[in-house]
Amino acid sequence: MADHDLSGFERDSFTHDGVTHDVLRRGSGPAVVVIAEIPGITPKVLAFAERVAAIGCTAVLPVLFGRPGRDPNPAAHGKLRSSAYMASSILKVCVSREFTGFAVGRSSPVVDWLRGLAAYEHERCGGPGVGAVGMCFTGGFALAMATDERMLAPVLSQPSLPLPIDRRRAAGIDISPADLATVKARCARDGLQVHGLRFRSDRLVPDARFAFLRRELGDAFVAVELEDSDADPAGVQAPHSVLTEHLIDEPGQATRAALDGVLDLFRRRLLAS
Repeated sequence: MADHDLSGFERDSFTHDGVTHDVLRRGSGPAVVVIAEIPGITPKVLAFAERVAAIGCTAVLPVLFGRPGRDPNPAAHGKLRSSAYMASSILKVCVSREFTGFAVGRSSPVVDWLRGLAAYEHERCGGPGVGAVGMCFTGGFALAMATDERMLAPVLSQPSLPLPIDRRRAAGIDISPADLATVKARCARDGLQVHGLRFRSDRLVPDARFAFLRRELGDAFVAVELEDSDADPAGVQAPHSVLTEHLIDEPGQATRAALDGVLDLFRRRLLAS
């Protein structure tokens, strides 16, 4: 792919509690907050947002790091420039106080801003509530956003925090005990479902993390776990990004089925009425 010129997307900004980030939007109907993976809002993340808009939702993409539309593939800009771009995005999240890469039992501070964005978009777009998709570094953010009762469809795509550098971090996810208790109560009381996606071999999303989510959320956690052979072999890294980099967008493919399952979730929870 090449860089995306952001045609078809509106650009705006949103401020909550004194923090401002740019936001891209496409479509109309109930809002789905699409939180990009590192290095940022790539052309394949934008392609996923276009699919969300096509079913009748508003895709809302906060710009938390990186340059929207830039293709991170070395074939687009050369290996050295692509590596430097990736490193700059990683550095930003490492030094920012909005993100916590290693902490156990803590929701990243940026989740408060994302909850504010979701509430604003719900008021702006209407509908019964909102959805959210977090990817990789931001995967667990969708879970922590579900403390708000307006969040009806949280999706955790390859949730990678806290980075699993030891057993304790591998067997947890980036959410505070209080936030987790609120989400569990919503699952029991309201029938909330939390969807999780990963490749089984992904070292950033170990077995123990999904086992933790199953134990804590029970049947409310719907896991989609794929084999390496299901991933697009043209992906620039080992199988990791289910909805973007390693998606094989063809009928009958396991990653396409995972994508269709996410879109069906949004149809059921946000559009059925």
